[in-house]
Amino acid sequence: MEKNKLRKEKIIIGTRKSELALWQAHFVKKEIEKKFKSVEVIIKKISTKGDKILDVALSKIGDKGLFTKEIENELLAGTVDLAVHSLKDLPTLLPKGLELAAVTKRHDVEDVLIANKKRVTLDKLPQGATIATGSLRRASQILHLRPDIKIVEIRGNVQTRLKKFAASKWDGMILARAGLERLKLKKHISSVIPVEQIIPAVGQGAVAIEISSKNKFAKEIAQGIHDSVTQVTISAERAFLKTLGGGCQVPIGAYAQLKSNGLYLNGYVGSPDGTITFTKTIRGKKSDAEKLGKNLAKDILKAGGKKVLLEVYEQK
Repeated sequence: MEKNKLRKEKIIIGTRKSELALWQAHFVKKEIEKKFKSVEVIIKKISTKGDKILDVALSKIGDKGLFTKEIENELLAGTVDLAVHSLKDLPTLLPKGLELAAVTKRHDVEDVLIANKKRVTLDKLPQGATIATGSLRRASQILHLRPDIKIVEIRGNVQTRLKKFAASKWDGMILARAGLERLKLKKHISSVIPVEQIIPAVGQGAVAIEISSKNKFAKEIAQGIHDSVTQVTISAERAFLKTLGGGCQVPIGAYAQLKSNGLYLNGYVGSPDGTITFTKTIRGKKSDAEKLGKNLAKDILKAGGKKVLLEVYEQK
């Protein structure tokens, strides 16, 4: 859509109320306003189930639309035009009538360690250290690297977790690099954890824009700020997750990188205690991103990942 042909329109963005979610919504708002000068962008704050239930581990609640369902209901009702999510929170199976219209350029994907001292890394933590995380994926990979570490459950937004950590006697806490840097909280990072040590969540660092399939105007707007490289990588990762039948609260990680000689996809499946893990990397054409994700998932399932995941689901 050419800027000078765009009629005066209003676009309503639906978002969660957390500071990080609002950062993402305002980021998308600014990108739209830069691209389409005549579009008025309004942000509507919406509470989700995941925001309201803070005293139960995410892995125990079930994650089908935990942070997205209420916003998606408004998309279907037509009360918002765009839903802005952290892509890692968006299920691979979307409700009928909705679609993932665009993704913005991806931020750095790594997890980071928050500790009481700067430049502390996972391997330099004391024997028997206590680490806080709300993610089975992170816990599984940490325990695989350091079986001596004690994991404690933590919930809440970024600021809430930082306050809990400051008031605790824990040795460390794991968060996503993207969230801290977007909120200008980089000073709290002790060290960045290489993806070779902890593979990120599917879609980590990417912002997703979801729309109603009927809303053609919203689709044109979303496509105007879409990043094609991010689309290739997250397509491979989401196909991997979808084929495994998992969600964002199971011990599954994936990270795709587009390089000059092809698309590389690294996948992880592990038991919650980290004693059984499957990690594999494959390479293929960027045009075969989804096929690559499916093939990697099938390889890991055949190798024994299926049994591990079934046991995780039985424990929920």
